[in-house]
Amino acid sequence: MSIDIHALSGAYALDAITEFERAEFERHLNGCAHCQDEVRGFRATAICLTDASSDQPPADLRAKVLADARGVRPLPPLESAARRRRRLPALAAAAAMIVATGAGLTATVWRPWQPDTVQLSLADQVRTAADARTWSTQLPDGGTMSVTRSQSVGAAFWTSAGVGRAPEGHVYELWLQKPDESLVPAGLMSSGDGELVLRGDTKRAIGAGLTVEPAGGSSAPTTKPVAFFDLRVSS
Repeated sequence: MSIDIHALSGAYALDAITEFERAEFERHLNGCAHCQDEVRGFRATAICLTDASSDQPPADLRAKVLADARGVRPLPPLESAARRRRRLPALAAAAAMIVATGAGLTATVWRPWQPDTVQLSLADQVRTAADARTWSTQLPDGGTMSVTRSQSVGAAFWTSAGVGRAPEGHVYELWLQKPDESLVPAGLMSSGDGELVLRGDTKRAIGAGLTVEPAGGSSAPTTKPVAFFDLRVSS
């Protein structure tokens, strides 16, 4: 990518990035505690703004908001928590227009990318979809893995917990099984603890799984799956 991937945390929270940037950032987000902290803070600030009423914004405000969002995190992640807290108002300024009206103060908020609700990440859209289905399993060592898919959203995400990092020199690689039963790469995870949107045609996929592969990933699985889900079977 042509920019520091850490600088995308504000734009990601506002859903002001391209699908390519989203996929790259979500892979990065899985292993970056600093960015996870910032995204949570940015989203919490945006949610607070949704209690205000909506109003028609100036015609050029959307472009300005999205441009400002890309600069909301200009520094690398090695900064103090106090500095990150000081920058939260910048997100609020980018996310909404507050107008004082009449004798009192009335908050009038416009959200340019989604007028009535906070914009959800792709994983959140899947999670909250009416047709969302989740397949889960518990590993012998106590870790858990699951995949959640929504056909209406056209996406799926993998979640792992209590699994830990991949062995040195290796990564966890996710796979989608096509209708012809072949497996295609769907993403990489350096840590088995986290969440990742699966890359590829999840609507037609009949299975999803995870293996341990050499660093950089493989074009086809080289080890037995740590977990595999048959998406044709009811969850």
